[in-house]
Amino acid sequence: MKRFAAAVTRSPTRQLLLDSGSMREAAASNFPTTSWSLVVAAAANPTTGSRASLARICEAYWHPVYAFVRRTGYGRDQAQDLTQAFFATMLEKNYLGKADRERGRFRTFLLAAVKHFLANEWDKEHALKRGGGQLAVPIDPIEAEEMYAPEAIDERTPETVFARRWALSLLANVMAKLREEYTGMRKADYFDKLSPLLDGDPLARGYGELASELGASSAALRVAVHRMRRRYRELLRAELAETVSAPEEIDEEIRFLLAAFRI
Repeated sequence: MKRFAAAVTRSPTRQLLLDSGSMREAAASNFPTTSWSLVVAAAANPTTGSRASLARICEAYWHPVYAFVRRTGYGRDQAQDLTQAFFATMLEKNYLGKADRERGRFRTFLLAAVKHFLANEWDKEHALKRGGGQLAVPIDPIEAEEMYAPEAIDERTPETVFARRWALSLLANVMAKLREEYTGMRKADYFDKLSPLLDGDPLARGYGELASELGASSAALRVAVHRMRRRYRELLRAELAETVSAPEEIDEEIRFLLAAFRI
């Protein structure tokens, strides 16, 4: 999970997210069956596949839940226990059957579900008993606190903390997937040098010096960065598609990301 801290060293610029919003996908009839749409479709009768999909996206998005619990007022150890207990409960029971009409987005469902969980007096002692020593979603306690630390020093509400952590988790997943692709092409070092340019930062030394270091021309480097940005936008939309149930919600979620970084 160290990839999270490594992937999000800076927030993407407004323009990069806006560019992602301008990429129109195929018609609704061609919208792929994604993890969350599969879970929602199987809400009445959860299947092995839908449970596996829910477990997978829960593992990818435990950071905002942990941050929400911490900001609500629980200490580090309590927050870890409660986060584990929450996911154990959600994965074992049909929580979707209790979700409201906004369950079309995993983000809104997850926030409503953790609020409901905490409102039902799930304290540390109950959480420990409920968890039974089984980790429904792996949580790195050191990483959890490192990610929460910036939120602990301001006056944001639990809801705004959740929103920012959700946005950062999603973008970290996108960056990690992009890096995996370059690593698969044996270009991990190439990616590490070019990725700071994704948000338009030309670096203090400019394209010329970096191009020389990589053995390419400045023009070739700009083309490579353009392609990397395009692939990033594609992966971003694909990642968002995994958390919604309809294609029109993707652009709405991009607008949410833009708003989250203004909080």
